[in-house]
Amino acid sequence: MGVHLKRIKMPAKRQAIKMLMLAAKIAVGSSIAIYMAELLKLQFSASAGITTLLTLVTTKRGTIKLALARFVTFGVVVLFAWMTFIPLRSEWLAFGVFIFLTVLMCQMSGWMTTLSVNAVIGTHFLTTLDFSPDFFLNEFLLVFIGSVIAFVLNLFHHNRSQKEHLREQMAYIEEQMQFILGEAAAYLSQKAMEVDVWDHICKLEQKIHEYTQESYEYQENSFNSNPGYYIDYFEMRMDQCKVLYNLHSEMRRLRMMPDQAKLVADYMLYMADFVLELNVPEPQLERLEEIFADIRREPLPESVEEFENRAVLYHILMDMEDFLLVKKRFVDANLPA
Repeated sequence: MGVHLKRIKMPAKRQAIKMLMLAAKIAVGSSIAIYMAELLKLQFSASAGITTLLTLVTTKRGTIKLALARFVTFGVVVLFAWMTFIPLRSEWLAFGVFIFLTVLMCQMSGWMTTLSVNAVIGTHFLTTLDFSPDFFLNEFLLVFIGSVIAFVLNLFHHNRSQKEHLREQMAYIEEQMQFILGEAAAYLSQKAMEVDVWDHICKLEQKIHEYTQESYEYQENSFNSNPGYYIDYFEMRMDQCKVLYNLHSEMRRLRMMPDQAKLVADYMLYMADFVLELNVPEPQLERLEEIFADIRREPLPESVEEFENRAVLYHILMDMEDFLLVKKRFVDANLPA
């Protein structure tokens, strides 16, 4: 139980470290961007730092996409500025038209994340009304410096520790699922249960949701092969968690334990040993089919209540089959033959 509590506290610690690292990268990156812009004697050098700040909040892949989008939209934004600021001498009216065109372009292209920097670039042209090649280069270099520094700093991401954390949580989920299956087996064997299984499943589902989000972040910050494996894994566990919901609901419908309940409980304990990540569930599915066959050979129920309870038990076995099939689909899609 101590391990369980320790692991629950880990995400808060990791979140604090993540926040500190991001704050440090933004502070360092923005300062370096401004310093480099000043070395090149660029006007509005602070804007390079703003570009770095707005880019560093993205992932590695997101940084590349955002930088490319900024370079593509830059020329369009300069064109909009020239079209509006030169003929319209009223600053407030000209800037309003410019922002209207820029927002429309960003929405239509799906690049709303470039809007803030594009608006800043627009204010520079509005202030200077300078559309010379030198000033065009000045503005491009501000965007270029800010984006490149953000990309370089985003390369320094705690991928290894994040991957280790995901691996730890995979083991944690497997332990919890084994525990839940053990408690379900205890219930079918009419033994005392240690915890509220329903509450335990709810908490596990919440944890899996958190780990799925973290695996998406890992994927976006990794250029390794098959980073989506962890997303598939946690989504597979989420599907299995839903099956456990159904299984628990079916168990609560039992009014009395059929003779076959002990057989199903023993199978649950057997199956719990094979919840592990790399296990291919073919043997478990084959053994489950044997149990289905054994139950079908049993004498027919003699009362309505016995019939209903055996039907519920049959549904429990079907839930266990679904539990294994979810894992089989994951194995087939992700592990080498």
